[in-house]
This record gives sequence, structure tokens and C-alpha cells, in this order.
Amino acid sequence: MNVSQVSYFTLSAYFDIGPFKYVVFLVIMCVYMFIIGSNVLLTAVICVNRSLHEPMFLLLCSLFVNELYGSSSLFPFLLVQILSDVHSVSAPFCFLQIFCLYMYANVEFYNLAVMSYDRYLAICHPLHYGTQMQMSKVSRLVVFSWFIPLLNIIVMISLNASSGLCGNVIDRVFCANYYVTKLLCSGATASNVYGLVYTFSVLLSLAALILYTYVRILKVCFSGSKQTRQKAVSTCSPHLVSVLNFSFGSFFEILQSRFDLSTLPAALRIVLSLYFVTCQPFFNPLVYGLKLRKILLEYFPKCLSL
Repeated sequence: MNVSQVSYFTLSAYFDIGPFKYVVFLVIMCVYMFIIGSNVLLTAVICVNRSLHEPMFLLLCSLFVNELYGSSSLFPFLLVQILSDVHSVSAPFCFLQIFCLYMYANVEFYNLAVMSYDRYLAICHPLHYGTQMQMSKVSRLVVFSWFIPLLNIIVMISLNASSGLCGNVIDRVFCANYYVTKLLCSGATASNVYGLVYTFSVLLSLAALILYTYVRILKVCFSGSKQTRQKAVSTCSPHLVSVLNFSFGSFFEILQSRFDLSTLPAALRIVLSLYFVTCQPFFNPLVYGLKLRKILLEYFPKCLSL
């Protein structure tokens, strides 16, 4: 069986929950509506309010747009599958979903790395921050954060889509690249080698950058005044929460992909597999919304008066 003969994939992780599927549908619908509403609101506030046209808020805009994109590549599909009795998806759509979800995950990681660099300059080199983080430079970093993942995902999808497949059953509630790779007839040597090279050369470098920036920030906090520590906590805590949340989600995804967790309840395995693309878009608006609460309170009366 080769890729031209695989017209659809079966998602085998779904199981029958009877009438409770309507409750699950409503819960997921509410979560999705909150994600869309909150991320759109914060993006609009940043774009409309000229006082927020600063490097940190431009990076936040990129983060919120990516979360809108990532959640929209999963939730509508998930809602349809919950109500459906046949859990299958066409091969082209499956590869499209893989592209969207992995693009989201990569861009999220790049954004968080650039934001950690921004926070590092703001805390450790405040006198040089204005010259080091000009809007033109930030714009280039944002473009870089989207362009490099785009190239990576195109190469990754091309390696899998051009290879022969010896099956069409994916043990997931959505299409995942690792599970498609396991279906390759001739093995996944090229795909695995490329994945390892990209992981060690790029993703680990970004992780090292994030770790380095926070080590330096902590060093400044411990050696600085109380006011410096308070500023660092206020400035970095939302980003640190976001980094930890995304790291946990990525860890759950890697853990479930690489190890046999069949002893866990099926519902728990599904929740863990969805964590990285649901909790990040859900919690980030809450975390950063608290930081923008004064601006939001000013924004609502202006909107109501129009």
C-alpha cells in the first residue's frame, strides 16, 4: 500500500460515551469560544491602543494570533468528530491538520524564545533596551519566528507524504505526524534523521536560550535591590507561566507518543494528547489579560461609548 492508495485515515482513539458526547461537545464548544473571544479581544486592544505599540506587545500579538490559528486547526474538527459515528479523515486533510498543528507548536516555541530574550534585555540591560529592541528588529524576529517553522514543517510533511504507507489507522483523536511516520512501509529513516537534526540544532538551542535568559534574570534578582526584584517578577512571571505551561503540554505529547501508556484510562490519554494545543491558548489570555487589566477596563467604556 502506498500513499496514493491511502485515501483516508481512521482515528482509533475515539470511544463511545453515549449521550455524554453532547455534554463533552458543549464543554469543548465553550472552551473554544472563550479561546477565540479572549485572544481576539487582546489582539484588538493591542492593535487599537497606540500606547501598546511596543516590542513586548507586538510579540504578544504574534503569540495570540498563533494561538487562534492553532486552536482553530483542532477544535472545529474535534467538535465534528465528537458528534460523528465514523471517525475517519481524508488523507489530504490529515496532512493539512498535521501541518497546522505542528506549525502552531513550533511558532509557539519560537515566540516564547524571542519573548524570553526581550525580557532578558529589559531586566539585565535596561539602558540598552531601546536600541537593542527597536520595532524594526522585533518585526524581523516575528517574521523569523513564523518563517523558519514554515520551512521545517514543509520539509517534514514532504518526507512523509512522498513515502509509502502500510496502514491507515492512527491511535489519536487528531492527525499526528509521529503516528503517520510509524505507518511508513520503508521505515522512517529520512524523517527520523531530519527530526533529530532539527531538534538538536534548533529546538534545543531555543530551549538553551530560554534557560540562559532566566538564569541571568535570576542572577540580577538575587544581586539587585527589592525594587529590581519586584520589577523582574512583575515583568517575567506571565511569560514564565506560559513557558512552563507549554513545556508541560509538550512533555505530555512526547511522553504519549514515544512510550506505551495503554495502562492509563483512555479519557486521560486523550486529555494529555490535547493539552499542548488547548491549555496554552486557554490560559495565556488569562495570564496576560491580568497584566493588561487596566487597559482592558479603559477599553470597554470607550467601545460602549461609540
